Amino acid sequence: AAQENPSFADPEINPSLPNVLLIGDSISIGYMLDARRALAGQANVFRPPTNCGPTTRGLDQIDKWLEGRRWDVIHFNFGLHDLKYMGPKGRNLADPGAPDSHKQVPIDQYAANIKTLAERLKQTGAKIIWRETTPVPEGAKGRVPGDSAKYNAAAAKVIESIGGIETDPFFAFAESISEQQRAKNVHYTREGSRLLGEHVAAVIMKALPKRDQPAK
Repeated sequence: AAQENPSFADPEINPSLPNVLLIGDSISIGYMLDARRALAGQANVFRPPTNCGPTTRGLDQIDKWLEGRRWDVIHFNFGLHDLKYMGPKGRNLADPGAPDSHKQVPIDQYAANIKTLAERLKQTGAKIIWRETTPVPEGAKGRVPGDSAKYNAAAAKVIESIGGIETDPFFAFAESISEQQRAKNVHYTREGSRLLGEHVAAVIMKALPKRDQPAK
């Protein structure tokens, strides 16, 4: 998969530049290369070679994703997979109204998982940025409009309680380009992903360590 999807490939590494790690689901996979292009010459931008999925996968995989490199900035999100509905026998994107469906990760457990993950990320010494979850549009299969805002609010309380973590106001930005979100689908058009990636890059740029200026 890492060879098939260019978003999963490592960048050409410049050892003089800071290292940035993007953690997230398919929304972040969509904007990965755009964020990397926007940060060209400013940072080496990486992501795990996978869809990072729900917080439960994050808890299981976070140490693997962090290993092998010193990180200067980590920009992370979980949410759309947590709030989606599952059916019997692990059926994905179940009908939220069905009596036998349930959220993949209930909101209280989600908040607890975000706390554990954020505290683990802080241990790296990197600048940590929590990225809000994008909106769920009307008609999107297996999810309920409005749940992103609820999960963002739960995460915000946790992030504030930990301290020292910046928040990327991604939800509001995504709403501002809602015409670039696909109909009845949480994903974005190619242009939408480009705009999201450039937004992410602008947020990260402000968090990058200051580089020494050449002597005049």
